[in-house]
Order: sequence, then C-alpha cells, then structure tokens
Amino acid sequence: MENELDELFARLRVATTPAEIEALQDGIWQLWLATGDQLLDKYLEAGIRALAAGDYTHAITEFTHLIEARPSFAEGWNKRATAYYLRGEYRASLLDVAETLRLEPRHFGALSGWATMLRMLGDQRGSLHVLRRLARLCPHLPGLANQLRDLEDELEG
Repeated sequence: MENELDELFARLRVATTPAEIEALQDGIWQLWLATGDQLLDKYLEAGIRALAAGDYTHAITEFTHLIEARPSFAEGWNKRATAYYLRGEYRASLLDVAETLRLEPRHFGALSGWATMLRMLGDQRGSLHVLRRLARLCPHLPGLANQLRDLEDELEG
C-alpha cells in the first residue's frame, strides 16, 4: 500500500487538471480508508454514517473506538478531527489533526482542515504556512493559489 500511495502522491505533485487531481485524491482516499479489518470497518462506517447524519457525538464515539483498536490508523484520527470540528470543538480537532499528520504527513485533508481552523482562529501566518505545505503536495489544487494570494495580501496589508 505504501508504494501505491507514494506513486499517487508523485503523480499528484505534477497533476494540473482538476479532474486528474480529483481522481488521484480519490485513489489516495480509498487507500487511506482501507482498514483491512472487519471490526475496524464497522467503526469507520458507523462513524461516517453518524457524521453524514449530523450526529457528531456518536461519530466521535465510533471513531474513538477505531482509534483505540488501531492507534496507527491515521484516517481514524482525521475522521474524529472532522467530527470535533463540526461540533465546534476546535482544540480537540487540532489535536487529532496533529496526530493524523504525525502518522501521515502528506494528509491533504488534515492540512486543509488545519489551515481553515487556523484562519478562523485568527492565525493567518500559521494558516499560510500550512497552505504552503499543502501546495508542496499538490501545487495545482483548485482554489489553493487564490487562498495563498489572499492570505499573503492580508498579511502584507
């Protein structure tokens, strides 16, 4: 799986069209979501269903079960970070984002969420730093250049 991820990330760095970028990201997400374990799949699926239904407390419970069963599964941390974020618990979300990125430093979803939260919390410089890190992974991500330019302008002005 790691070789396949490396290959997809190498292609993502040079991808230029939105359709190509989206297809590569989808392939990466498929690998990230693969637990290889029925019980872990059950927690993951239940958490994702709860997220979609807006039941963030239940989603957090399911993702916590997943994390406790396999702490090395980065996507469990990322999904719980999302649930915390949607529930308005930014500190808890940021802690889970940090763990996601410790386990998978290339996690563009976690980087994007981190940048968004930093900007919401008024840390424009921190958000810019994280977006630049994201740009090293996927330079042509739709909308990223505009976000970078807006933040740079804001910080210069």
